[in-house]
Amino acid sequence: MRHATLTTSQAPSNGWNTIKRVVPYLWPADHPWVKRRVVVSMFVLVLAKVVSVITPLFYKQAVDALTGDTPIDGPMALAAGAVGLTLIYGMARLMTNGFQQLRDVIFAAVGQRALRALALETFTHIHRLSMRYHITRKTGGLSRIVERGVKGVEFLLRFMLFNIGPLILELAMVALILWAAFGVMYMVVVVGVIAVYVAFTFKVTEWRVKLRKEMNDQDTDANQKAVDSLLNFETVKYFGAEAREAKRYDAAMAGYESAALKTSYSLAFLNFGQAFLITGGLVAVMVMAAIGVQNGTLTVGDFVMVNAYMIQITLPLNFLGSVYREIRQALVDMGEMFHLLEQPSEVSDKPDAKPLAIKGGTISLNNVDFGYDAERPILKGVTLEVPAGKTVAIVGSSGSGKSTIGRLLFRFYDVNGGSLSIDGQDVRDITQQSLHDAIGVVPQDTVLFNDTIGYNIAYGRDNATQDDVRKAAKAAQIHDFVMSLPDGYNTTVGERGLKLSGGEKQRVGIARTLLKDPPILLLDEATSALDTETEQDIQGALALAGRGRTVITIAHRLSTIADADLIIVLEDGVIVERGSHADLLARDGRYHTLWQRQLSQDKAA
Repeated sequence: MRHATLTTSQAPSNGWNTIKRVVPYLWPADHPWVKRRVVVSMFVLVLAKVVSVITPLFYKQAVDALTGDTPIDGPMALAAGAVGLTLIYGMARLMTNGFQQLRDVIFAAVGQRALRALALETFTHIHRLSMRYHITRKTGGLSRIVERGVKGVEFLLRFMLFNIGPLILELAMVALILWAAFGVMYMVVVVGVIAVYVAFTFKVTEWRVKLRKEMNDQDTDANQKAVDSLLNFETVKYFGAEAREAKRYDAAMAGYESAALKTSYSLAFLNFGQAFLITGGLVAVMVMAAIGVQNGTLTVGDFVMVNAYMIQITLPLNFLGSVYREIRQALVDMGEMFHLLEQPSEVSDKPDAKPLAIKGGTISLNNVDFGYDAERPILKGVTLEVPAGKTVAIVGSSGSGKSTIGRLLFRFYDVNGGSLSIDGQDVRDITQQSLHDAIGVVPQDTVLFNDTIGYNIAYGRDNATQDDVRKAAKAAQIHDFVMSLPDGYNTTVGERGLKLSGGEKQRVGIARTLLKDPPILLLDEATSALDTETEQDIQGALALAGRGRTVITIAHRLSTIADADLIIVLEDGVIVERGSHADLLARDGRYHTLWQRQLSQDKAA
């Protein structure tokens, strides 16, 4: 069965495809208010640029008035004209900034909505991905990809709409004004310098993108190693591997350091090249204007206006370098995130899938074949029926396929052959939500959220009341322990529940499963990681949890399933024996061998 594992090198390289993916978030068909805000903000943006472009004209007229190049009668009139023009010039600059701020205010809600919608879609999609994908992913690298992708969308929205587009508009208007006021040569020089500048920037930036990608890969690798090491804090301590982990992390950071230095050096080269081109263009245009003033064809105000326009376009062009680099990088980051969104859900609901209708909870496996890898089959023609309200235990050596049956029942995977049904309904024909609602799972290692005990128990059912939580805790025989704690149900359990013992975590897990109140219960080696005394205590809670439910117990310790209605012995993906505890012992077969082996181990212990 094919599956894809995300790496940063798999991201789509076509920037236009990435931009197309963002457009629906800016122009959603079902949110007309978003469209209105986009249109109004674009109108205000154009207005701001028009005011910005005509501002130097007031500056020129003020200078000409002061130098006497503009004929005005009387010194008072001359002073009043210059002062008035200066005030108009100041107002125009203020209006330019005011329109820009108004544009940001109008568009802010659009941008934030787009970010929220995209972040939610990504988060939801990650939860939809198959178990096969999640057991191969790297948590640190995945979180970094999503984080950079969302930031990239924010950057793209802000700078593509409010920097690149307005800059092109402003450059075009300035070029036309210079042509109309001073002649075609001025426009040719300005356009030529801008063209060379843009070509140089794009060429060097493409080279730098590869360096930045290498740096990102090293950053992702270092972050993944750090997260992985911290998640395995206890293991690191057990083996005294702090120095080894630090060395491994430092090696990853050394790769990041090398890539970061290359990126820094290339940035210096790009900045100097841009400064050289912009300065050359500015000097060329100013020399042309200076010659015109000397010849009497231009006024001092014209010279100042040319200078003002060149500085006006120089500042955003300098900014264009960094903006283009960031946009290019943002496209790479977004491409990685959209590639994640394109990962298919291996297990998905059929278009006509219906909710599961529980009539009793009979589970049927009919000639089931399955393998995580096509070349390595795990289950081979397994046929089994678990009657409603009965307890069936599945035992066998490691790798025999016991836990695989539980994963197929919960539909983490689909069977490769045969069928698995509940009350006659194939699990592939029903909705996953209804299937998951009908099954409660107590795993070997209960993982808890880094929150309170009350929150973790209440997680079993949405909108559960405090009384519901307490009843479930009492049924799981953990209420008295919780009440003995200083903070009671408000006691935090730490990351993955590390502040609680194994037995305490299992009881919390049982409590939230009881709170869920499912008709089907799956106990996946729920006590195999516990000591014998704790296991015996937990067994009582598990027996109570299974009362009146269909129960599948995947067992490691055979003593815990002696009272099961039916015991299945699985070996190498095939059922080799089935019957009650007494029947299987009497047969003197595989189950008898496993039983005697465990008795010997218990005596030795």
